[in-house]
Amino acid sequence: MPDWSRIDTVLLDMDGTLLDLHFDNQFWLEHVPLRFAERHGLTVEQAKTELYPRFRRVEGTMAWYCVDHWTGELGLDIAALKEELRELIAVRPRVPEVLDELRARGKRLVLVTNAHGKSLAIKMRCTGLGRHLDAVICAHDLGHPKEQAPFWARLQAREPYEPHRTLMVDDSLPVLRAARRSGIAHLLAVRRPDSHAPAREIEEFPAVDSFGDLLPVTGAAREPAGFIGS
Repeated sequence: MPDWSRIDTVLLDMDGTLLDLHFDNQFWLEHVPLRFAERHGLTVEQAKTELYPRFRRVEGTMAWYCVDHWTGELGLDIAALKEELRELIAVRPRVPEVLDELRARGKRLVLVTNAHGKSLAIKMRCTGLGRHLDAVICAHDLGHPKEQAPFWARLQAREPYEPHRTLMVDDSLPVLRAARRSGIAHLLAVRRPDSHAPAREIEEFPAVDSFGDLLPVTGAAREPAGFIGS
């Protein structure tokens, strides 16, 4: 558990941290290939063979996270396709409870996400997460993804924080490395961002199985290790 006496600001990832990454994995790895195959008269496996390398080529860049980029690149209305799977968008167990408790303790909670504004809007509408946060920062508004150094300088200009008194929680190891290079002192990884996938072994950073592990259990019994499926 973090030493909360040494932390004033909590920077929180969205997909894979506050929300179950199952939605995004299903969307990009299964649903987009399905709709691409239908559009181009391919089998789903043929579509995957064509699309997966295209995804990997831009992974970690603004293009990878950009709904408009993929709409133009693939000839598919990506925002509309996300709506087709919106029932899979799920908040992690205990997330609202933990966020509200941290705010009650005087911590400033800032969502920092690489998600495109259109994706962010869909997820905020479906989950109501915004009411549990003090601020929401979208990497697209800053011009760089969290994996890149300029993001952190621009974030601090937009949302001032003391790096030595800040905690970053994220499921992405490249993002946590970038946060560490920027001077953020407290870093926490998520072992199981997708509730339908196995937990990962993480040695480089302290890691939690459940978002609820950030605080002691109050009242109800502790949830089992790992995240509950949506």
